[in-house]
Amino acid sequence: MQQLYLLVPVAPLVAAIVVGLAGATLSRAWSHRLCIAGVAISTVASILVLRDVMAGHVFNGDVYTWLQSGTFKLSIGFLIDPLTATMMVVVTFVSLMVHVYTIGYMEEDPGYTRFFSYISLFTFAMLMLVMSNNFLQLFFGWEGVGLVSYLLIGFWYTRETAIYANLKAFLANRVGDFGFILGIGLILAYFGTLDYAPVFAEAKGLAATSINLWGDRQVLLLTAITIGLFVGAMGKSAQVPLHVWLPDSMEGPTPISALIHAATMVTAGIFMVARMSPLFELSDTTLAFVTFIGATGALFLGILGTVQNDIKRVVAYSTLSQLGYMTVALGVSAYSAAIFHLMTHAFFKALLFLGAGSVIIALHHVQDLRQMGGLRRYMPITYATMLIGSLALCGIPPFAGFFSKDAIIEAVQLSTIAGHGYAYLCVVAGVFVTAFYSFRLIFMTFHGAPRFDADGAAAHAAPPAGDHHDHDHGHAAGPPKESPWVVTLPLVLLAIPSVLAGWVFVEPMLVGNFFGSSIVVRPEHPAIWEFKAEWRSVGAFVQHGVLSLPFWLALAGIAAAWYLYIVKPALPGRIRAALGPVYTLLDNKYYFDRFNDWFLAGGARRLGTFLKNVGDASIIDGFFVNGTAKVIGWSAALMRHMQSGYVYHYAFTMIIGLFALLSWYVH
Repeated sequence: MQQLYLLVPVAPLVAAIVVGLAGATLSRAWSHRLCIAGVAISTVASILVLRDVMAGHVFNGDVYTWLQSGTFKLSIGFLIDPLTATMMVVVTFVSLMVHVYTIGYMEEDPGYTRFFSYISLFTFAMLMLVMSNNFLQLFFGWEGVGLVSYLLIGFWYTRETAIYANLKAFLANRVGDFGFILGIGLILAYFGTLDYAPVFAEAKGLAATSINLWGDRQVLLLTAITIGLFVGAMGKSAQVPLHVWLPDSMEGPTPISALIHAATMVTAGIFMVARMSPLFELSDTTLAFVTFIGATGALFLGILGTVQNDIKRVVAYSTLSQLGYMTVALGVSAYSAAIFHLMTHAFFKALLFLGAGSVIIALHHVQDLRQMGGLRRYMPITYATMLIGSLALCGIPPFAGFFSKDAIIEAVQLSTIAGHGYAYLCVVAGVFVTAFYSFRLIFMTFHGAPRFDADGAAAHAAPPAGDHHDHDHGHAAGPPKESPWVVTLPLVLLAIPSVLAGWVFVEPMLVGNFFGSSIVVRPEHPAIWEFKAEWRSVGAFVQHGVLSLPFWLALAGIAAAWYLYIVKPALPGRIRAALGPVYTLLDNKYYFDRFNDWFLAGGARRLGTFLKNVGDASIIDGFFVNGTAKVIGWSAALMRHMQSGYVYHYAFTMIIGLFALLSWYVH
């Protein structure tokens, strides 16, 4: 099986290298054939690995030694257990769907070959991350997905907005990665190794160890390590306040939006915390911090989705909210529920993004919801699949999102971690918000009167700058029509697990021993243990969910969206005007971007200007460089007067000097 483990990441890597280097000589057809073949091989191999792992075969070993100094060594190796195998299948399957979809979406883009090379490389980096058995390889994959996301978000590099977005993503992730590498540095300093197994084995023995952060201020070693690691997760998984890059990542092509938001990049942080459960379980302070951050994002970032008019940005803000749910689950030690939601979310979120891309193709790359409407009669497959994805996102039974989201809400309610009360209010209120913005998108896109003319062009004036992100791919004008099969087939294939995944995996993942020893939960954190104790059957769980508050809040959100955007379509405008400052706050995304531009970016510029004008120009150049030259010039001028060449001047100087010496001696 070890050869099969190696095949999983190597297949997409080889395809990326061949297509990337030989792209100029390869046809478009061979470019996508090679990349799709590489990811398809990886997908099949991942499924076989998962079956083998479920049969009880776990692997933890090195592939090769990268560096060795005495007894210390850094290796490239794999840890193949149920958690890893699950992530491998999710990553490769969603990536395969995105690869197939890209054939239709990027059909006439001049960067077709380059794009396929990038997304295959992206898949390789994510696989190296999830398969790693040590922190060095984890960091390699971590930075790999960051680098390729930079290339993909700024794929259309002639657009200033795309360049701004990829720089923003790069810098926001560097902030998180600073904390991440500090956490890894502390692990190396105190554990003497970067391999997972010995670190996890020794962690409990260092649970009471404290370190000095500054002065006499002490903090538990494992609290410092886990908070550092989680700051890295905040950057990758777009948690408050490092979330600002994710909505702007919509500047990239739709396929990469789906890949980033569903199966790679943003899920890396969730996976990493679950993998590090033996460390996080030893710090209640960190778990409380994780719970608070996740709950805040689940509600307040979801609210921003209700005022977005770009179809992709609505789905992007739903990702931020759902990542908050996963993070809350991690904070209350329901790691299995977080991974379960990560899996179901990967299916229906990829479906929603690819469905949005199908709509964008049909409307000749118009993305504004205000210029859509009535598309269900033109695009029945896209409509049906996006409806399934939205119902799953809202948590309506029997769709997959219901099982994973309700499990998280139950776990939060059963938790005893500090801040769980606040978290419960946020995740329950977030259910209404999620349902509202999800069906606002469905109703504005597919229902009501069409808001485009007979040729498919927008019937209204162009939206304000920042809402309209079209990119001309050379598609001919004409009325909307259903997308080609290379676009709709991935939608149908993703819709299937969006319905069935919850039924199939809820019991083994949450109640059974699916993850085995991959995830560690201490008895002191009772949420998931009590959830298991209260479990009766899948049917009973569905029945309980239908009678609980979150289900009725979801229905209320759908009903509110229907009333506002179908029954009374003029009412949202009046509400927007009545809200005034509240709407302005939401429209400006809580002023996070303004603050960052003014305080961080602007502050850095002001500090740089001050250092240039005062430090460089006045002190270094003015005082030390120019000042030294002036002192030497002044001294030289003085000495020039003393060196006259007349004997009587020198005799007079000698007499004065002798007189001074005698006076000092006598004194």
